[in-house]
Amino acid sequence: MPQWLCNQLMRAFLKKDRRQIRLLNDCWYFYRTSGRPDDDSASL
Repeated sequence: MPQWLCNQLMRAFLKKDRRQIRLLNDCWYFYRTSGRPDDDSASL
């Protein structure tokens, strides 16, 4: 998972912003299914 996405997800969880969490979750699934190469942290 890209670091920028991790940071935004962490911020959304801390604020308990459900709308933002859903949006970022959708972004992550789109990113994963679009065939982009994973970065090193994706295996964690």
